[in-house]
Amino acid sequence: MVRRSGFNETELPPLFTDAALLDPRTTLARPGLAEQALEGCVEAEAYRAPTAMHGVVAVADIHISQDAGSERIDQLLFGEAFDVLDRAGGRVWGRARRDGLVGWIDAAALSEGAPLPTHRIASVSADLPFNALVVADNDDVAAHLMPIGTFEADPVSVAERLLGVPHQPGARSSQATDCSGLVQQALYACGLAGPRFADQQAGLGEGVARDQARRGDLVVWPHATGDQAWTGHSALMLDAQRVIHATGHHGAVVIENLAEAEARYRADGFDAPVFRRIAA
Repeated sequence: MVRRSGFNETELPPLFTDAALLDPRTTLARPGLAEQALEGCVEAEAYRAPTAMHGVVAVADIHISQDAGSERIDQLLFGEAFDVLDRAGGRVWGRARRDGLVGWIDAAALSEGAPLPTHRIASVSADLPFNALVVADNDDVAAHLMPIGTFEADPVSVAERLLGVPHQPGARSSQATDCSGLVQQALYACGLAGPRFADQQAGLGEGVARDQARRGDLVVWPHATGDQAWTGHSALMLDAQRVIHATGHHGAVVIENLAEAEARYRADGFDAPVFRRIAA
C-alpha cells in the first residue's frame, strides 16, 4: 500500500486548484516556489531551474516533509537522479527523476550531477539493490549487471525473485518494499512504465474482465481517499487464481490466492479490484 503525499483533493494548495492535470505528488511546485519549467502553468513567487544530483548510498528514504521523522513516501536507489530545487537544514527538496515523486531527502545521500548509467543491478543478492543504476567499465562488468536498454521478459518472474522481501510502507527496493513498489520494480526490469502509486498503476495498459485475467496482469484494489490516505493495493497475477504481492498482512512479498486477498481487502473497505493487461 502507498499513501498519498499529504494532499487531500479538498485541501490542495491554491496553485493546484486550477491545474487539474498537475498531480501534486509529482509536480515540483509548492506555494512560493516552483521549477522553472512550470512558469505560466502554476502560480509561485519564484521559479528556479533544478540542480541535477544522484544517489550515492544503496537506498535513501524520501519523506513528505523536511522532518526526517515524517512519513516515508518513496526511496531513491543508488545511481538514480534527483533534481533538487531547495535546501534546508541538511535536507533537500526535489523530485526523483525515475518515478517522478516529489519529496525531501538527506543531502548526504546525494552527489552533484546525474551520470548516464551504463548498467543496472539485475540480481537481488548483489551489494546494491535490484534495479540500482551504475556506470561500469568493460573490465568491471559482472554477472549481476545488465546493460541499460536490455530488459527482462516477464514481470512476474522478476517479482518471484523478491519473494520473502519484507513489506515496509514507502519502500521500493529489494531490501524492503510496499505493494506498488514491488510492481514498479518488476515493471522497470522489463522496460515498462512503473508509476509509484497504486491509483496511477490502475491506469496502465488496458482493462480486462476478471474471468480473463492471466499471468502478468496487474490487479489493483482502489481505495477512496476520504479520511484515509491509502490509494489502493497493487498485485501481479501469478496465474488465474493467485497473485504475488507485498502485503502488510503477511509482512512480506508472498504468493496468495486471489479470492483470499480480495476477501480481506474488501473487508477493509477497498473497492472491487481492477484488472489491467500491460503489453510488453
